[in-house]
Amino acid sequence: MEERPLSLLICFILLSSGCLSSSPPDLDGDGISDSEDLDDDGDGWNDDIELNCSTDPLDGDSFPEDEDWDLICSILDDDDDGDDWSDSEEEECSTDPKSEMSVPSDLDSDGLCDINDEDADGDGLPNLWEEERGFDPMDPEDYMSCHGESVYCMRSYDDFTFPETHNAYSSVEDGVLIGVNHYTGLQAQWDGGIRAFMVDSHHRSDDNTSAEDVRFCHGTGQFFHPCLFGEVDAFEWISLLGSLMDNSSGDVVTLLIENYVPAEHLEFLFLETGMYDRIYTHTLGESWPSLGDLVLSGTDLVVFWEQSQNDDFPWLHDFGVFSWTTDYAEDSQEEMSCTVYRGDGSQPVWHLNNWLSNAFGLPDPVRAGEVNDYDALLNRSIECWEIMDNRPTFVAVDYWEDGEITNVTITMNKMSHWSDEVPPRP
Repeated sequence: MEERPLSLLICFILLSSGCLSSSPPDLDGDGISDSEDLDDDGDGWNDDIELNCSTDPLDGDSFPEDEDWDLICSILDDDDDGDDWSDSEEEECSTDPKSEMSVPSDLDSDGLCDINDEDADGDGLPNLWEEERGFDPMDPEDYMSCHGESVYCMRSYDDFTFPETHNAYSSVEDGVLIGVNHYTGLQAQWDGGIRAFMVDSHHRSDDNTSAEDVRFCHGTGQFFHPCLFGEVDAFEWISLLGSLMDNSSGDVVTLLIENYVPAEHLEFLFLETGMYDRIYTHTLGESWPSLGDLVLSGTDLVVFWEQSQNDDFPWLHDFGVFSWTTDYAEDSQEEMSCTVYRGDGSQPVWHLNNWLSNAFGLPDPVRAGEVNDYDALLNRSIECWEIMDNRPTFVAVDYWEDGEITNVTITMNKMSHWSDEVPPRP
């Protein structure tokens, strides 16, 4: 009878000491009970992750697939093969999202695979545009630029803003004495970025009126011949312009001629200087071509004249039919407007005239810097763009050296609409 109490006492001691208690479950035998173990089956994958990856967290032989070893299971991994292209991108690019050896081709490294990239070589020109014009869309070195940027080649002639000099030939440098409009001549204007020029054509005297006698000069009154106080040889001037154009790439040039000689004499001028074949002829009512197409077709010179349209000389575009201009030579900056002064206001091509005259009706060098000031000229140009709902094709100035006419047009050409954020000053 004494053995039973002793047995009970021994059992009590063993139980209270824990020697006979059952061990908690530890599936992977790592010494961490399953209730506290984040990876019950010891396969290296967190139990919660396995549940999200649709594998069994209690079966060491059931573990997620992970091709790129980034510890993100394939069914949750946006980039299964770890090649830095998402699975969906690879599917769109027709490569294998589960093979790191199958990687989309991205010639310009812009994150778009070539087969889905409209500009595969990143030269600013769409693939189709390049193919249609004989360029290799897969060669970033095979491209063209217009006025310094390849993207401008796709801009239509009337959707670009050209800096323009009024009476471009009338400069101190060219020896003009009265009615001077600029300090420097054509070479400096070209080097400064001017690509549109207003010129006046006359014969060099009342007695010398042959085709060879065409000169650029400007009248100062009815009592004197326009060339009396200074003239520029039109043949030399146009020849220099041709040379400058030959040595540039992708520039379209415009002339607006206030003409006082027969059309045949202008034709002779352009034939003699080798410029005739590069003149573009536009058909009224049709869309203007792109700058790139004008350059590629070899017709990178557009000529307007202030005279009625002559069907025998269709390349001499009547500026009042094919374009329009604002008023000019106002007495004060406050008088300047944006509305149509001469020409057909329905035409997309137009001149924003931006110069003042002094008390004698001559170009005003004193106030030129005020109206050509970067902020003043840019604000006026954008304001007129908004008012007319049409980008100025030309912004014309006197004394182009004072102010920043070319920087203004650089800024404007970076804008697609007048309401765009104004880019930083060049």
